[in-house]
Amino acid sequence: THPIVVAFGLANLYLLALTGPLISLGHDLVYHLTGSASAIFIPVMIDVVALFVLFAALLLIAERGGRVRVVVWSCLVLPLPWVLSETVVGFMGDQVPGWVKLLARLLCVAAIMVMALRWQRWLSAFEVARSVAAMILGVFSLSGLFIFAQLVWFGWQARDLNPSPVLHHAEVAAAQPRQRVVWILLDELSYQQIYEQRYPGLELPAFDQLAAQSTVFTQVVPTGEYTRFIIPSLLTGVPSDGVGISGTGLLMAMHNTTSKRWGRFQQRETIFQDAIDAGYSTGVAGWYNPYCRILPAVLDHCYWMYHEATPADLSPAASVAANLKMPFRMFAAAVLHLFGDGPGPESDEVADVQMHTADYRELLKAGDGFLADPSINFLLLHMPVPHPFGFYDRKDKTFSSGHTSYIDNLALADAYLAHVRKVLEQQDAWDSTTVVVMGDHSWRTSLIWSSSAGWSAEDQAASHGGQFDDRPAYIVKLPHEQVGARVDARFSAIRTRALFDAILQNQVRTPEELRGWVLQR
Repeated sequence: THPIVVAFGLANLYLLALTGPLISLGHDLVYHLTGSASAIFIPVMIDVVALFVLFAALLLIAERGGRVRVVVWSCLVLPLPWVLSETVVGFMGDQVPGWVKLLARLLCVAAIMVMALRWQRWLSAFEVARSVAAMILGVFSLSGLFIFAQLVWFGWQARDLNPSPVLHHAEVAAAQPRQRVVWILLDELSYQQIYEQRYPGLELPAFDQLAAQSTVFTQVVPTGEYTRFIIPSLLTGVPSDGVGISGTGLLMAMHNTTSKRWGRFQQRETIFQDAIDAGYSTGVAGWYNPYCRILPAVLDHCYWMYHEATPADLSPAASVAANLKMPFRMFAAAVLHLFGDGPGPESDEVADVQMHTADYRELLKAGDGFLADPSINFLLLHMPVPHPFGFYDRKDKTFSSGHTSYIDNLALADAYLAHVRKVLEQQDAWDSTTVVVMGDHSWRTSLIWSSSAGWSAEDQAASHGGQFDDRPAYIVKLPHEQVGARVDARFSAIRTRALFDAILQNQVRTPEELRGWVLQR
């Protein structure tokens, strides 16, 4: 219960929202960082130490007793239940309504004022409560030691998170020219919303044009519900419902859904190695997953991007010094806004839209660069649409400053498909290219989005009250295919690697061969 011990416990509790994501054993934040991890870890470590020193000084001053003791302890402890509850809600992926935040803060300030003004009346009860609080905080300071040790250790592991990858490079061109294969993975693309129960008035000309000269799969069984598990499954052909990530941000292991056992992730046991073995040059422009970090040995060209919300909006692209100033800038903006000066801190909605838009723009540019290079003849384009929340306004055909609907993003996905087709047609390569368009999973209405703050009336109407249809879109255009076809048999998306292998080995060249391949396995 020494003031210095109590101060360390207090500092760790107050900053749990910052340290929690960084010490998570799942390493989710580190896995998706596109810049420097040290630019985030080091400022958070300094914040913990600085807050600890400040609290220790205040608690040592409070040892004098009297009103100072009551005020200092009240100011440090009374806000803690609210801070912790907001932290827990944040860890669960939810947000506290603004009016609840304001009410909680007003109540906290009122309680502190009462204790400061009537401290003698409450002195006896205060001393009992202070002793209990000191004991609890002293015990938690032991956990604080483990938290800080993890913070230092994980920061050290991730210190060189994103060096320039040493990619595989095809040494010689294939003896025979290889027809190009373009795999377009549109995140959260729903078959039902495109072809079966399209929202009234929504036009998707690119998807309609594609269906008229492709084979559309109508009963696809998804590999899972979360992109983090699905992409490794699609690449390896191994069904997975869990992944193991190292502190260095590498994909180390996959949990096999069938065998219920963990197995090591091997980048050479993926479709990209299959393509290299077949004489292809490989490339990826992808979202969310750190493709360049986990697949360097089997990629000739690579770009990935994912702007992620970080503790206190610390930027992995900024310097340590700049990130140290960020919390103070946010606090100053909030205070100025409170007194009617300035726009105040950026809302979570605006930040989400800006990050999603930036991801799309950067991946569009990178993908175009790869499409313009015909030597990249096995190319994966993983784009962040129509994944919610919407950031596109289909009526104005512009990017929005606030959340729009899934239907808006679906219109953007159609525009992107039309763009890819145009790029290939300009190279006179569309007809000769195998194009596979698919969703990693369907629109997760009732699973995730219908209970979120960004769920719109249009989302509600389009999903028929939040009903979930788990079928992702899956469309295959083979070279020179001109007549639309359908596969109505159940097809498991886990067979995607096997399908590509059949295409790369010229075992599937026509819609008839594709249908036969699907049905005989």
